[in-house]
Amino acid sequence: MRIIGLDIHRVFAEAVALEDGVYGRLGRIGMTRDHLRAFAATLHPTDHVIVEATGNATAVLEILAPKVERVAVANPFQVHLIARAKTKTDKIDARVLARLYAAGFLPEVWIPDEATLARRRQVTRRNQLVKSRVRLKLIVQSILHAHLAPRCPHADLFGGKGRTWLRAQDLPDDERAAVERHIEEYDRQTEAQRCVEREIAAVALDDVDVKRIMTIPGIDMVVAVGVMAAIGRIGRFASPDRLVAYLGLNPSVRQSGDGPAHHGRISKRGRSHARHLLVEAAWQTVRNPGPMRAFYERVRGRRGAHVAAVAVARKLAVLIWHMLTKAEDYAWGRPALMARKLRALELSAGHAARHGQRGSAYDYNLPERRRADRERAEQAEKAYRHLTQYWRRQSQCKGAGAASEERH
Repeated sequence: MRIIGLDIHRVFAEAVALEDGVYGRLGRIGMTRDHLRAFAATLHPTDHVIVEATGNATAVLEILAPKVERVAVANPFQVHLIARAKTKTDKIDARVLARLYAAGFLPEVWIPDEATLARRRQVTRRNQLVKSRVRLKLIVQSILHAHLAPRCPHADLFGGKGRTWLRAQDLPDDERAAVERHIEEYDRQTEAQRCVEREIAAVALDDVDVKRIMTIPGIDMVVAVGVMAAIGRIGRFASPDRLVAYLGLNPSVRQSGDGPAHHGRISKRGRSHARHLLVEAAWQTVRNPGPMRAFYERVRGRRGAHVAAVAVARKLAVLIWHMLTKAEDYAWGRPALMARKLRALELSAGHAARHGQRGSAYDYNLPERRRADRERAEQAEKAYRHLTQYWRRQSQCKGAGAASEERH
């Protein structure tokens, strides 16, 4: 068996083979499909190929996997921690990959299936469009700031009223033309984002796990799809702590010798986009009645609002693991709110609007129905507060008892 390490770059890859304890350089391979197919034709069916997780690693796997026994994808961050060296070349990096794999120390990453890869690409496209639209707004704001324009009195600068106000401002001709170009580009990207969201929603309608996550108040289609794109298969996480660590929401720990362990801020390693989505969802979740809001307020009283929001995001990750593993919806979900979410998902997927007809989401428009929808969640919130107060009293009693024993 040969172990072949590939150090991949944008235009070429350095290949090194390890066979019977001897390293041999296979040379550089161009990072095009023709060059990779020619290289794959020289490989043996018993070879094992090792590559690092890069932006084009999936395409490399697609070409090499049918020709060899196994292709492993290494975690680049952990590989660099294990094999730090003062002398670093492409040949050495490829040799390190082969050596770690042969010794059984290679930190591998999960290779997602085609459906998960497609979902991740769509989520990434939407995220890029959102960032680009925000950037266009910031450019227009900088133009207004440079020419001492007053603050826009409307909530949305690029909305109907905001655009009318914007066109009435006193700006030089070249700046006014630039603003118009930015508005046109903003509209074009808005339409592109709608198309991407339509495609995402069409797939999400048939995904039971996405709709199950949406039963949590504060989580919409965008968050649910983004989290599922990061997770892939929930079965690959043996415990909720594994999922929390994968999303980078676990606290960092430092300990030396016999000293106590010090827990710091979250590690922020893993799927950063899914982590950001959960933190954003946490702010919306705590606006709704339920145990999550009680938990948020309890942590906020001790650590502040931002730490509490991250703690809620971690709770959401644990909750999602249990819901997906046990195939159960959120126990304190709100049926009328969920019906409204599902109808919004159908409309995003391009389903026709039914004007004048009362569908399943109509109940959310009735104040008394919304009030009844919240009652169970409010009861669960009160029960959580009562439970935590009981914990606090028990802790205070134990502390008072220990102090009394020390005095006697």
